[in-house]
Amino acid sequence: MAELHTWTGLLLGWLMLAMFTTGTSAYFQHEITRWMEPELAAPRASQGAAADQAVAYLQQVAPQADSWTITLPSERRVRSQVRWRGAEGSGSQLLDGRGEAVTVRSTRGGNFLYRFHFDLHYVPALWARYVVGVAAMAMLLAIISGVITHKKVFARFFSLTLRKGLISWYDGHNMASIFALPFVVMITYTGLVTLAHQYMPFGARANFPDRAAYFAAAFPRPPAAEAAGEAAELVPLSTIVEQASAVWDGAALASLQVQHPGDANALVHARRSRGATVGTRTPTLTYRGATGEAVGETARRGGAYATESVLVGLHAGRFAPLALRWLYFLSGLLGIAMIATGLVQWTVRRRNRLPDPERPHFGFRVVERLNIAAIAGLGAALAGYFLANRLLPPALPSRSDWEVHCFFLAWGGVALWALVRPARRAWTESLLATALLFAAVPLVNALSTSRGLLPSLRAGDWVFVVFDLTMLVLALAYGAAARTAARGSATVRRRPRQRAGEVVSDAAS
Repeated sequence: MAELHTWTGLLLGWLMLAMFTTGTSAYFQHEITRWMEPELAAPRASQGAAADQAVAYLQQVAPQADSWTITLPSERRVRSQVRWRGAEGSGSQLLDGRGEAVTVRSTRGGNFLYRFHFDLHYVPALWARYVVGVAAMAMLLAIISGVITHKKVFARFFSLTLRKGLISWYDGHNMASIFALPFVVMITYTGLVTLAHQYMPFGARANFPDRAAYFAAAFPRPPAAEAAGEAAELVPLSTIVEQASAVWDGAALASLQVQHPGDANALVHARRSRGATVGTRTPTLTYRGATGEAVGETARRGGAYATESVLVGLHAGRFAPLALRWLYFLSGLLGIAMIATGLVQWTVRRRNRLPDPERPHFGFRVVERLNIAAIAGLGAALAGYFLANRLLPPALPSRSDWEVHCFFLAWGGVALWALVRPARRAWTESLLATALLFAAVPLVNALSTSRGLLPSLRAGDWVFVVFDLTMLVLALAYGAAARTAARGSATVRRRPRQRAGEVVSDAAS
């Protein structure tokens, strides 16, 4: 079990760390997107008013479209988005709280981080999800074998190995593991459930002729209608918003879709917000566009469907109010600390077992460099992504793609630095560079926009305030880690070289 814990944690630990880091940030993906779209400053409209504003805009720009889709604002989104599709083409537009078209810088915002944690961006989506599934299964193996291996870990938690006021990597790994254990077990298992139909397709294959038939039964679409060819005025969508919300006990809506707007057979599909309940498979109500009469609701599914919906909802955390979402986030940070300290512990404990700790073998050097690239590099990538959002020219072609490229360029830069520098110096320098990058985010934001920390404090714009403060906290954390790494390097340089055959206790690590 000890070997299983060690090697499953090591071989896939760097991928697990990337998945956990970007997945943890995704609990605030809408807030990250708001920060990355600083042009949106108008107050939020109510959902009913936003729906009517969207219809007024669409009647001007796409009155002949076959369908309209309106994404409504919510507590976490200040903007509406309209899309239209028809024989004359398709398009989309963001609307502010006054229903006016607004142009924002091209960005993928928090959605890139959310998608990366299971799609890995540059990897084909199907294969990426298989790779992520293997990593998640390895994570479960590491958790179970770790609990079995460290059966006395809870007792040892109350007798930490303190040396000169410092907690050892072993203790840090155990502390993070104990606090994060319930969350990590839940998040890993439910993550596998989200893609269970891909990892275990055998039941669907045995009962349905093809994947399309399975998805049509598992995730039914609302009814469709043919256009009558007779003009009819669309009822105010605010009344449909009110009716649908009342049916769902006051829950907010996610979106409205209008089929054949302006036609006598027009249908309006109202979809409930995923934040209204734990289950993520939200129902849809259908209304007649000309009269506002309710047509029906998507079919209710059985117990297995409801169970899967709740498990996926627990993983995504969209239902969570602000306090619980912060608890999700902090638990995710503990999971990140658990993985990172485990990776570092592997090198720390084994260095003193080497015949010559100052000249480790090739495999050890590879692990050490990958640790630097994963732990320091991923932080630099996040900071680089946010800085690119503020520094890239708004008119740059493929601007949102270049933001993502900057994410990987920063990550690759740290990885390259770890290869060409001595490992102990690379740790200090990479962590310090990451701290400076995070510290630069609020400064660059203040210099390049009117949404800096002090103006946002005066305006009570807490999303921008908390984002900048979080960047400063991360800068301090990475700065403290760089200082610790520098002290550790100095201590190692003063330590006399181990003689061949001399045994060094694990306690020294």
